Amino acid sequence: MSELIVALDVQTRAEAVEKVELLGDAVDFYKIGLELYTAEGPDVVKAVKDLGKKVFLDLKFHDIPRTVERSVRSGGKLGVDLMTIHAVGGKMMITAAREAAMEFGENRPKILAVTVLTSLDQNDLADIGVRDRLPAEQVMAMGQFAVANGADGLVSSPKEVRSLYETLPYGTLFVTPGVRPAGSAVGDQKRVATPAMAVGDGATHLVVGRPILAAADPVAAAKAIRAEMGL
Repeated sequence: MSELIVALDVQTRAEAVEKVELLGDAVDFYKIGLELYTAEGPDVVKAVKDLGKKVFLDLKFHDIPRTVERSVRSGGKLGVDLMTIHAVGGKMMITAAREAAMEFGENRPKILAVTVLTSLDQNDLADIGVRDRLPAEQVMAMGQFAVANGADGLVSSPKEVRSLYETLPYGTLFVTPGVRPAGSAVGDQKRVATPAMAVGDGATHLVVGRPILAAADPVAAAKAIRAEMGL
């Protein structure tokens, strides 16, 4: 069954705790990204964990293998459930992240590889030198590479989930940002889908931020999205 992850795209620990407490039992899983983590550090992760919630630490590590290994180990000590790395970091980096995560046994953080950011389209890929592949082709190539070298799953657009689900091994996690309820604005995401579409295509986790946090009634918005997911 798929899980809903709410992106805590706020600037302070106090705001994060306020949102988590407001949503209560409607949401069990939260994403902490670069903006919030840079502002508040490990304390905000501890605060969310102390409220009994799961944490997706989305810092997209991309560095030499030893640095990534130590970073994953630090995340594991915080009790995070999911962590991200960039697939373009290479085989040794992905393997180092996997080995560090494995040290935590059954409760280890799962490693997710970022393939192509959902804010990028074909023109953006061409700008950075990827001119011979469409975004979906690049996602597939990088996804296969990352999972073959130890990643537990991928972060990718919901538009590519079905092909990834049909290609990659059973049990691979598919975490999809760029999810918007039917009729809502797409914001800065260029490749989007509704919750029902993403789940139907094989997504295991949906990441939703503004449609919930900016809603007039965040609890009702979260419940509506869960209903669209079939939860």
